[in-house]
Amino acid sequence: MEIEVKNFEELSTKELYDVLQLRSEVFVVEQDCVYQDIDGKDERALHIMGWEDGILVAYTRCFKAGDYFDDASIGRVLVRENYRKLGYGHEITKASIKAIKTKYKADKIKISAQIYLVIFYESHGFKTFGDRYLEDGIPHIAMVRA
Repeated sequence: MEIEVKNFEELSTKELYDVLQLRSEVFVVEQDCVYQDIDGKDERALHIMGWEDGILVAYTRCFKAGDYFDDASIGRVLVRENYRKLGYGHEITKASIKAIKTKYKADKIKISAQIYLVIFYESHGFKTFGDRYLEDGIPHIAMVRA
């Protein structure tokens, strides 16, 4: 998988279309969650994209401290369904942590994790804090990596 890191202005129209299409495929259709994915925050985000033979297979968006949470953050983490179990989730997460350290000079990162992914994020140094909560009808918990 080839990873690219771009800010919003650097995204081509095709890349933006691929990002929005894949986010809709995973979060709206696959997870059966009706919510507003196009939330006005993409313009402030770093977009971490994993490509395999010209196909977007993994993605995250990252924010500097204050743009989403008080701390730097990673969100919209996904891997295309037929590319799961290949380690791409780990690769895109590592690339996102590196991008935050490089671009934002930040070590503390906050995420809002789906409960079933807690062990995955713990493997990347994140620790849970606070109570579970529902976000768009899906159980989540806050996690921080410092």
